[in-house]
Amino acid sequence: MKTFNAKKIILMIADVLMISVFGFITNLILMWFDLGTLASEGSMLQINWSTLTLVIAVEMLFCFFTLYVSGTYSFFWRLLGKHEYLSCFIGLTAGMMLSVGFLAFFGALDESSPAVFFVLQYLFTGASMMLFRYYAKKAVVGLTEAGRSENYQRTLIIGAGRAATLLLTDIENAKKDPANPSGNMLPVGLVDDDRSKLGSKILGVPVLGGTVDIPALCEQSHISLIVFAIPSCTEEDRQRILSLCSKTQCKIKMVPYLSQLLFEDGGHPQLLNQVKDIHIEDLLGREPITFSKEQTKEFIKDKVLMVTGGGGSIGSELVRQIAKYNPRQVIIVDIYENNAYDIQQELILEYGDEVDFVTLIASVRDFEKMNLIFEKYRPQVVFHAAAHKHVPLMETSPEEAVKNNVFGTFNIAKLAENYGVEKFIMISTDKAVNPTNVMGATKRCCEMIVQYMSQHAEKTDFVTTRFGNVLGSNGSVIPLFRRQIESGKPVTVTHPDIIRYFMTIPEAVSLVLQAGAMAQGGEIFVLDMGEPVKITTLAENLIRMYGKVPYRDVEIKFTGLRPGEKLFEELLMNEEGLKSTENKKIFIGNQISIDEKDLLEKLEQLKTFADDNNSEGVVQMLGKIVPTFNHKTNK
Repeated sequence: MKTFNAKKIILMIADVLMISVFGFITNLILMWFDLGTLASEGSMLQINWSTLTLVIAVEMLFCFFTLYVSGTYSFFWRLLGKHEYLSCFIGLTAGMMLSVGFLAFFGALDESSPAVFFVLQYLFTGASMMLFRYYAKKAVVGLTEAGRSENYQRTLIIGAGRAATLLLTDIENAKKDPANPSGNMLPVGLVDDDRSKLGSKILGVPVLGGTVDIPALCEQSHISLIVFAIPSCTEEDRQRILSLCSKTQCKIKMVPYLSQLLFEDGGHPQLLNQVKDIHIEDLLGREPITFSKEQTKEFIKDKVLMVTGGGGSIGSELVRQIAKYNPRQVIIVDIYENNAYDIQQELILEYGDEVDFVTLIASVRDFEKMNLIFEKYRPQVVFHAAAHKHVPLMETSPEEAVKNNVFGTFNIAKLAENYGVEKFIMISTDKAVNPTNVMGATKRCCEMIVQYMSQHAEKTDFVTTRFGNVLGSNGSVIPLFRRQIESGKPVTVTHPDIIRYFMTIPEAVSLVLQAGAMAQGGEIFVLDMGEPVKITTLAENLIRMYGKVPYRDVEIKFTGLRPGEKLFEELLMNEEGLKSTENKKIFIGNQISIDEKDLLEKLEQLKTFADDNNSEGVVQMLGKIVPTFNHKTNK
């Protein structure tokens, strides 16, 4: 049902007055040229008031009806645009034609005057109505936005359901608080794919169209902010709608997924406080993966845990999440003192003395140093995240990849067994599957070492976690793309068709923790990461999120595949089976039997080549240890 506010009532009254005034003027002109029937007999200047009243009343009745039906009064003045002027034009045309036809049929206009009457009345009334709307819009917008902060944001809300209602209520309440920056949001309209909602209003804000109309509406209504307010949206629809949003130059904010919303005691969420900036991971097309916190808490509580590489992207997030589950002590080991210092200070600021953190500078290559650490702190759980991971750099220094990744892992795994560690969790990568580069081959060696240790370990459960690229980690494409965009330089992508599996850092770490809780020894845990993402699409969407147009404002330059790089990654080797777990997003690759004697002999030879800094010998030996290693230099 349509409702009318004061401004719309004023608009209707103005239309009635204009029809009446210009109806009177038109008839005076007709009388002057002796074309009308409104003059009293015997005097052209004597007006036949009864006929004039009838003519104007008929015009008002028909025109008001057709203007109303055409939707002229369904819009706010400040939203008047081409569509609204068109509806006014259609309504007035129809109303005038019906009026003239009716009056001519009943003889209120003589035979010579209907066409002239129609033209004059139509021109006068139409022009005045359009001009009135134009200046009324300018006046209303000025009044509405007078006194607002200069950076007010014209906002389009996606979704016209309960979330939108709550959001609009929160925005209205925020306006009452001058210190609340959200009070500068100016809701201009909503979009929803439920066509029955088109033209309706929520708290006075109209539904302007469907999601396909987002780019056009943003341009037409000068939108600067889009708020995605469909928390229960499917992954497929979310990706489709966000792709449409990314075609605009608007800033985009998100209402979290339904599963992530925080509710007050009364059961109603304060949505405005939970609206967040869109991140690139929102375009992955799937809901963030969550795991059983109870199982993880039971696994970590009151234990001493060690994280090697604890200052890195994965290692530091591991430490953050571990700290939430009441460990007895957390040992952070890293060779890079700057990263170690940063995470140490962050944890001190966050937890103070609540959690016992020990930060140590040490290399996993140094067996004797690591032995002293194990002897002193006696960790019960070890997360091994220390590794060289940059593919191109490891191609030029393969011996360093072997020293750090392969034998660093061997050192920590042996110490874990020697000191009776309960669980050893090694972090691997999809690049270990059918590797084409040195880094991937070294990580496959690490997986084989972990499986070898598992085959004869009595006290320690050895397990591997394998996942794809981690968004936002050191060296990942997103930070690189951001630096390139912000510095005004072209975004570099190696190949237009390259695709990758992606996950967020919290997802990766949740997998590691869950794997540790579930591990019984020897498993390779694999995360179902959804569909792979085209890197070119990722770059294009990130450019749009900066309010720029790909290939026009920011160039995308294709540089060619790097040494050892392949177009797509795999998560399982051909010989590995796949079985499900209690978590539908986690799978386990079956154990592959390792020939211990053969592996140890080849590792000894590999160590000799690495210690001699023999790059060629290292690569050849990696090929013997990892039969699926197909080294590609891409030269």
